[in-house]
Amino acid sequence: MPKTNTLVKICGLTSEEQALQIAKLGANAIGIISVEESPRYISAIKKKKIFNTLESFYPKIERVSVVQNCSIDSIIKNFLGNPSETIIQLHGDEDIDYCKELREKIPDIGIWKAFRIKTEKDLDNIKPFEDFVDAILLDSWNKETYGGSGEKIKSVYLKNLKFSKPWWLAGGISIEWINEILTEIKPDGLDISSSIEISPGLKDLKRTADLISYLK
Repeated sequence: MPKTNTLVKICGLTSEEQALQIAKLGANAIGIISVEESPRYISAIKKKKIFNTLESFYPKIERVSVVQNCSIDSIIKNFLGNPSETIIQLHGDEDIDYCKELREKIPDIGIWKAFRIKTEKDLDNIKPFEDFVDAILLDSWNKETYGGSGEKIKSVYLKNLKFSKPWWLAGGISIEWINEILTEIKPDGLDISSSIEISPGLKDLKRTADLISYLK
């Protein structure tokens, strides 16, 4: 298939070594989970070390800290001084007022907002957020977890979507689904996590390389 301009985010990394290896493969963004309930969670200290290393070797890569339903003061506290992330990804039930306040308090950091899609009607809730975030991420709905389930959104909900901001597709992204995604759904970026894992937080580098090279 022809090369695409689709961006790739590899999310849920837990080691500095894998972060560097995946950055070298050509990922556009690397995500770290700052949600304590997640099996992919790492501490603020470890996150800062990984992001600082990425900034030194791959300064253009987006460094994404994924948070969920936590106070804005906690986000700022977990910067441990100057922020090492370039993006805060809101992966919970944060409302528009929250997004506005976050923008006011950290104007130099991008904000991505994730929405879990269970039915087509859930897409109607997104538009009011577009003026207050830098990107939209669509993930599958799962009653057990807010993300990283590996479940796909029904493709029929995703065709002909138009947003005023870039949008990312998450949830069960695998090579087997890529052709349909690129030809019929056409997101700006793909957010990939569990489909390339050996275990939570540990990526299969060959599968990761195959997927990135397929897109690039």
